[in-house]
Amino acid sequence: MRTHGIRMVLLLIVLLLATACAAPVTAPASTGATDSAPAPADLLAQVQERGKLIVSTDPAYPPQSELVANVDPPADTKCTGDERPANQFTGFDIDTAAEIAKRLGVEVCFVTPDWTLITAGSWAGRWDLSIGSMTITPERMQNLYFTQPYYTTPAAFFVHETNTTFTQPADLSGRRIGVCTGCTYESFLDGTLSIPGETIDFVVTDAEIVGYDTDVPALEDLALGDGVRLDAVLTALPTGLGYIANGGPLKQLGEPVYFEYLAGAIDKSATTDTTAFRQAVTAAIQEMHADGTLLALSEQYYGADLVSAAAEFDLTLLDQ
Repeated sequence: MRTHGIRMVLLLIVLLLATACAAPVTAPASTGATDSAPAPADLLAQVQERGKLIVSTDPAYPPQSELVANVDPPADTKCTGDERPANQFTGFDIDTAAEIAKRLGVEVCFVTPDWTLITAGSWAGRWDLSIGSMTITPERMQNLYFTQPYYTTPAAFFVHETNTTFTQPADLSGRRIGVCTGCTYESFLDGTLSIPGETIDFVVTDAEIVGYDTDVPALEDLALGDGVRLDAVLTALPTGLGYIANGGPLKQLGEPVYFEYLAGAIDKSATTDTTAFRQAVTAAIQEMHADGTLLALSEQYYGADLVSAAAEFDLTLLDQ
């Protein structure tokens, strides 16, 4: 009986030693730790860590933004999936976004979601910033934060060059007018447009609004002939004049009906903190105003100064 008892004691000692030795190995696993560090909770830190700024823009909105065909991406691009590098686009918005990314120390990569998806917010992290000539409006401010505006643009009506019926915008009341769906031009026609710092005179009433994904298809339908599909198009003055300069058979009708402040937009519902990111993008735009970068781009693409008023815009008016 004494020998059996000694063996039992020795066995218990061995088991206790084995358990004590094993504890340091199993303890880390119980904490749920992983080899990879968690992504930064701050959007600016995320952008700088990945080395690229993902920007939404329009693929067919010259001279602001337009895809360039048959251009290979740079060999060292960080753009992946449906993202496109800057060399596959051209335009004022494109160069503006690329310069912002440069001042943040990263590459710019573009995506081209539908406009209504951009203005609706809730981007789910699919892109970081919109640089797509978006006008600041109270309605959009419900879903988006806005940066310092980077330019302003007049909104104007265009009609077919053969038209002799209309002499001023007010003559278009009750007529078929093409606009991009979800744009300020649609809001102007339905009488709901509000722009900080602007007083809107709704000179056209009861228009038959015809919506398009972007402005250019509307201009193309108008170019088919006076009253064939449309009586007029309301769009940004540079867009309409650019279409005419490229041979489009249209003409401007009267003076611009309102002016817009166009800015970068950031999703309010982002799951990461956007405070530092918003401040950094606004600082970059303000620097581009101050050092003449935006003025040079405006003169390059529009032949005019469309940026000085945007530089003076008081961002505190938005109370973001």
